[in-house]
Amino acid sequence: MSKKTSVYILFFSLLVLVFLVVITKLIPEFANPKMPVIANVQPFSFINQDGKTITQKDVEGKVYVAQYFFTTCKGICPRMNNNMRTVYERFKNQPGFLILSHTCDPAIDSASVLKKYADSMQVDTRQWMFLTGRKDSLYKLARVSYTIDDPANNLNNIEDDFLHTQFFALVNRKAEVIKIYDGLKESEIKTLIKDIEKLLVE
Repeated sequence: MSKKTSVYILFFSLLVLVFLVVITKLIPEFANPKMPVIANVQPFSFINQDGKTITQKDVEGKVYVAQYFFTTCKGICPRMNNNMRTVYERFKNQPGFLILSHTCDPAIDSASVLKKYADSMQVDTRQWMFLTGRKDSLYKLARVSYTIDDPANNLNNIEDDFLHTQFFALVNRKAEVIKIYDGLKESEIKTLIKDIEKLLVE
């Protein structure tokens, strides 16, 4: 390589470096691109483990993770909630973060049943809420807003419908769903934690 070629390579390398520095300052998202929006969370109203009505206004401006489970589940739910506990332990001192665990089985999971379950988990229910309500409203939120189950699974008879999903939805401060994670995979829980960290500093 000639001296002249080396000079050209050095010059263009510096030029690219200067360009990247300038564009990063002018457009911060260039260096740290935002995750695309999957869906917007529609208004909701449910009852938490303390019998209090929780609506979208109670989570306004918060980063949160939404999931679905039921207290009598002996299959994937305990594993999912053990993984969710890892997320909870990482962010339990962050006032801008919440976890919303919705029941799939409101016929059994009343507020009092969810209270006993929450007590057994030994978590701060101001930050990790357990929600119940109308079955059709719960399922619509899961399928249409959080997109953690296929809307095509909706049945004409809600009594015959049952939702059982292992996926978690990450929601930003603008009530936008930005990513879905497999709640049974440790690698995805680690990714979820990193993504929450990013959202909390935005």
